[in-house]
Amino acid sequence: MDLQTMHDQLTERLLQKQLVSATISQPRLKSNEVKRIKLKPVEIKKDYFIQFEYQHEHVLKHENLPLEEAMAKLTSLFADFRQALFQFTEEKVQIQLSKKLKVSWKTEQTNSKKVELSHNRKKQYLLEDGIPYPFLVRLGVQNPDGKVKKQKYDKFRQINRFIEFIDDSLAYLPQDRTVRILDFGSGKSYLTFALYHYLRIEKGLDLRVTGLDLKKEVIEECQQIAQDLRYEQLEFLVGDINDYNDESAVDMVVTLHACDVATDMALSRAVKWDAKVILSVPCCQHELNSQIAAPELGIMLQHGLIKERFSALATDSIRAELLSLVGYETQLMEFIDMEHTPKNILIRAYKTGKKPSAGQYERYQQFTSLLSAKPFLENELKEYL
Repeated sequence: MDLQTMHDQLTERLLQKQLVSATISQPRLKSNEVKRIKLKPVEIKKDYFIQFEYQHEHVLKHENLPLEEAMAKLTSLFADFRQALFQFTEEKVQIQLSKKLKVSWKTEQTNSKKVELSHNRKKQYLLEDGIPYPFLVRLGVQNPDGKVKKQKYDKFRQINRFIEFIDDSLAYLPQDRTVRILDFGSGKSYLTFALYHYLRIEKGLDLRVTGLDLKKEVIEECQQIAQDLRYEQLEFLVGDINDYNDESAVDMVVTLHACDVATDMALSRAVKWDAKVILSVPCCQHELNSQIAAPELGIMLQHGLIKERFSALATDSIRAELLSLVGYETQLMEFIDMEHTPKNILIRAYKTGKKPSAGQYERYQQFTSLLSAKPFLENELKEYL
């Protein structure tokens, strides 16, 4: 198929308003600022638009375009990207473009999908309420019939949000060998089980997952659940990140609510293991709070509450920047976790090997000098900087 035929095929489906969702990915150039684009139809003041969500290295940007402009935008985007996946009302279309712009077009018939145009439409979860998932039933999130328990709906939302991050990470995980994943501080392991279920059961990946925590009773319970569910490639061990030395390479590192510099230890280990994906939700960022001395920010920092919040935000900004400096594409994302705070920050980092831009390290040094900060993670990664 040539580009014109592809354009005509897409135009026909878009004009008939068959689009449910789409993802455009794999930029042709590593220097491309936009890494991925998601599309969905929306209704604004009773008019039909296509919403483009542009994923940059550190931010998301949105643009709503009328149908005609959206089709023109699509045509231009295919000059910069190599892959697209379109979900229409009756079919799924996967498009790949070669270096010479030769088009591979694969169609798969699907069950009828409904086009949702409302901005306030019901959230579509990767795990659906009403479908029983054995691990969610066993963990007490669902009833045996698949209905999410009312008191567990926040946990259900959290699990789905986490799986969205996992789903976005698939392109960075190896497809030709066993994927190695470590979860430090796994606790009750709702998200560890969710990760395993989604990647192993839903996506069919060959993987080995280890959950690590200091609480022996919790680990024993989680190990029993894994055995009962026949999750043969999921294990739980009692241990601490400081003394875990059983690996030389890991593909994904997950660390949720590791307190203070325990997060930095996990991030450091992940970098040294050459992890392709890092997902980290930090907690209790005390290190910078005790170091910070910035007269220029005195109006803010004279207030203990403001100083605490500023220190937490600055700490995670420093962590993200350090990961960028050692070859990761890094974003700070909102993460729903109602057990701790209504909104929390998740550090998501993908290993790309991209070199820092000119002046990026100097800008980092200026920021830490302003705050009189001596970050633990910087010291841990000094050989990579």
